[in-house]
Amino acid sequence: MSIIHPSADVADCIIGEGTNIWQFVVILKGASIGKECNICAHSLIEGDVVIGDRVTIKSGVFVWNGITIEDDVFVGPSVTFTNDIFPRSKKHLTSFPKTVVGRGASIGANATILAGVHIGDTAMIGAGSVVVKDVPKNAVVAGNPAKILRFLDK
Repeated sequence: MSIIHPSADVADCIIGEGTNIWQFVVILKGASIGKECNICAHSLIEGDVVIGDRVTIKSGVFVWNGITIEDDVFVGPSVTFTNDIFPRSKKHLTSFPKTVVGRGASIGANATILAGVHIGDTAMIGAGSVVVKDVPKNAVVAGNPAKILRFLDK
């Protein structure tokens, strides 16, 4: 059974069975959210977004158009995604760079993920990191800009 908090603003979108949507979450028309996800308070999900199964999105995360978050991903509080590499006021893109967070990856609190980056499966992004380029599968990265510290064992 899914829970959608009464203060959430959920448009016509796909929400999988067992997914919980908490206080003051906004989900725009067209978004796709998988099964058994937890979307925490004060988050926003735009319409051209795909979120897999068993994903946790903590409070204060905005998931912009062009972003795909695959199964079993953890997105920490106040993670910042971007979707425009050259933003200008009143200039709107017709399509967005594709950002993908691979299966089982974890993104620490307050990390920033630039548009068009691919984060590999089971990678770990340290809290406060600024990810400006692709992160390989199983890599642990941290810093500004994020650098590979080591690789996780399988």
